[in-house]
Amino acid sequence: MYFTDRGLEELAERRGEESVSLAWLAERMRQFVDENPEHEVPVERLATWLARLDDDEE
Repeated sequence: MYFTDRGLEELAERRGEESVSLAWLAERMRQFVDENPEHEVPVERLATWLARLDDDEE
């Protein structure tokens, strides 16, 4: 198990039943980067990956 898996498991356990918009998620990611600028690059990479997920299917 990767260290990050613990955070992902906690997220699924605590908030797994909730529905959120991508706009809400983007705003939370912006807020996270504002508070933790050292994590800007990985957050941007994740956001770009999520935004382009369906591009491979074309």
